[in-house]
Amino acid sequence: MNKKLATLALGAVMAAGPAVAELVFPSMSYRTGPFAAGGIPFADGYEDYFTLLNERDGGIGGERISVPECETAYNTEKGVECYESLKGQAPLVLQPLSTGITYQIIPKATADGIPIHTMGYGRTSAKNGNVFSHVFNYPVNYWDGASVGVNHFKEVSGGSLEGKKIMLLYFNGAYGKEPIPTLEKLAELEGFEFSALGIDYPGQEQKSQWLQVRRDRPDFVLFWGWGVMNQVAVQEAANIRFPMENFMGIWWSGAENDVLPAGDGANGYKALQFHNVGSDFPVFDDLQKYVVDSGKAAGAGDQIGTVLYNRGVYAAFLAAEAAKAAQEANGTSSITPAMMRDAMENLEITAEKMEAAGLPNFGPVFKVSCSNHGGDGMAAVSQWDSSTKQWNLITDFAPSDAEVVNPLIKADSEAFAAENNLPIDRCD
Repeated sequence: MNKKLATLALGAVMAAGPAVAELVFPSMSYRTGPFAAGGIPFADGYEDYFTLLNERDGGIGGERISVPECETAYNTEKGVECYESLKGQAPLVLQPLSTGITYQIIPKATADGIPIHTMGYGRTSAKNGNVFSHVFNYPVNYWDGASVGVNHFKEVSGGSLEGKKIMLLYFNGAYGKEPIPTLEKLAELEGFEFSALGIDYPGQEQKSQWLQVRRDRPDFVLFWGWGVMNQVAVQEAANIRFPMENFMGIWWSGAENDVLPAGDGANGYKALQFHNVGSDFPVFDDLQKYVVDSGKAAGAGDQIGTVLYNRGVYAAFLAAEAAKAAQEANGTSSITPAMMRDAMENLEITAEKMEAAGLPNFGPVFKVSCSNHGGDGMAAVSQWDSSTKQWNLITDFAPSDAEVVNPLIKADSEAFAAENNLPIDRCD
């Protein structure tokens, strides 16, 4: 393994202070602990993409890129310690990769002027830029995921969920509880019966939950899991012969590690995604040539094209595009975190930008604004094919129900503002 540790000798540079000679994109990773199987490929993809930009392009705008890594083990206390150790290196953006860590560092990062990108996780209501000035969760959030999932179930039910039962199985923590308000509201509007059943960490024992699934006989099950509980849930669903095409995980419950242990029993399992799957994209050829074959890969180089490696690449791509926009907007290649924040708030990802990066149709097109830090809430549905051992997107990227999600975001973010004495009209 060729991962880098933090080595920049920048002293105690303040986050919003003078521009520095290297562009710093820290990796708040978890290569150890109970969720390492998911954390490792993401961290590898994230670092490898920046290594590719260094090796192939000479960095971004002529500036070399540094990726100091800090191990959080998906532990909130360690994550806060990582934040404190990294903030002096003028990080352009931090990716906590944990909802618990995100909740803890939002006030700190805002005060220190460091932008946070919680791509598809974290505090959902951070989409409201009127309240959250330094937190971004584009292109999608958990409430979007709940809405898109319900919309898919509605479509396969012939256009109505009236009288149907939808159960949420969830990681019993901040992450897993995120979609509950949205699903409760959607149940009122769509006429389905909603229930929620928690799974305590780490989730290796789920017999009682799946006995309840068998008793309650829900028509559909949504799943918000992470780590080993994912593969356990898929295996237990197979054991009770639950129809896999009616079992759908959020994007953190839809990787290869989650389905391979169940063999053919996992066939047909679905998962939401906010980026494409597989390795059939030009960027992966460049990663192989400039990073893996040259011995500069963060890991063994065997994860290219897997869901979570792709997600790390996608996160790095979005960060790099924001950095390019910041350089252009400010007429300098040596940008500050403050410049990066402004660029993230005006970021537009187009089909042309994805094509130029070797990632054609890799994710949805979207645009960020002062009041909208979350994009358009687009997600697609993927399905596992056990015969080919591949995920396939079976739908296009589709929007969530903004009329349901946006009022919930407004209410939750304004409640946060009231609790923390923050303005609710920053953009006005």
